[in-house]
Amino acid sequence: MNILTQLSDKISHHFEKGKPLYCFYALYDAIDTFLLTPSEVTSGGSHIRDAVDMKRIMITVMIALCPALFFGMWNIGVQHFLSLGENATFWRCFGYGFLKWLPLVMVTYFSGLTIEVIFAQHRGHQVAEGFFVTGFLIPMIMPPDVPLWIVAIATAFSVLFAKEVFGGTGYNFLNPALIARAFVFFAYPSVISGDAVWISESADAVSGATPLALVMNDATAQMPSFLDMFIGTIPGCIGETSKICIIIGAILLLYTQVASWRIMLSVVVGGWITGTLFHAAGMCPITGWQHLLMGGFLFGAVFMATDPVTATHTQAGKWIYGLLIGILAIVIRVINKGYPEGMMLAILLMNIFAPLIDYCIVKIKIRKRKINISKHKILL
Repeated sequence: MNILTQLSDKISHHFEKGKPLYCFYALYDAIDTFLLTPSEVTSGGSHIRDAVDMKRIMITVMIALCPALFFGMWNIGVQHFLSLGENATFWRCFGYGFLKWLPLVMVTYFSGLTIEVIFAQHRGHQVAEGFFVTGFLIPMIMPPDVPLWIVAIATAFSVLFAKEVFGGTGYNFLNPALIARAFVFFAYPSVISGDAVWISESADAVSGATPLALVMNDATAQMPSFLDMFIGTIPGCIGETSKICIIIGAILLLYTQVASWRIMLSVVVGGWITGTLFHAAGMCPITGWQHLLMGGFLFGAVFMATDPVTATHTQAGKWIYGLLIGILAIVIRVINKGYPEGMMLAILLMNIFAPLIDYCIVKIKIRKRKINISKHKILL
């Protein structure tokens, strides 16, 4: 760290205002802040001092994502070599998956951070840490063989139209990572839909159908076992397959109080109840708990729905917000046969309604408080 600090002190004056490299100040500041402690500190007035800041929150989320990411890398290799009929070692599978993930994350960070730096330089602001998590998430919710140029366009679209046009990190009302996935789904559906996209470079005779696709095609007899779905040795996106790794990440987020347990729990409860009701009515062949283990439901509940910027902020609002996400995700899955994965649309829809939910909760509390005050005055 001393070497990095000395290097930063040595070159920092080249990026000051009026110097030739000032146009790259935002980029330098982003790298310097990410690697080292920010040089600015609060001064004057009263402040709430806490060990938790934006940088630490973002790092915590990235650490929580790592179990699902590392398993996903290995699973990409497993699914690839199984489709070819080969028995590969752990490291061969992991290395194959790593080489599939690495270009995705490099393209995501390059395209997204380039736009972030341009806007930060233009506004005279610092590059917010929020995109480091967004750039980490986008490759985890994409198929392993998605073309890199599509990932670049989708990332640029999400940063531009889900963040910067509203003022940047903290002002966006839609989850940028989900906007990137939604852009790919609606603009280039062939690279993110169907059975062929979920196993990287699979043999032609091998079906890469996910459990959700099997259910929608009335092929429940071919469904993987509960253990396979829970562990994650099934086709799917890099980060969504292993439910046990997602739960490990959820435990870390809850222990550090980075994510809301109310939202996580209410999403799961809403999805489970809705899935159970559809199954009891004979409209869906799988039960509520099976829905929780399929697709990106659990990943969305833990890492997407709990986004502190786009979710609700009132305590009662978090319960309503989460329940509606869980309900809508299963309703979309069951009703819309052409779109078996409903978590993305459910979260984005509730992102739009989150401010309205908080507004209504606050208004109700204010009205109740006025009524209680009036009753108290009457008693006096």
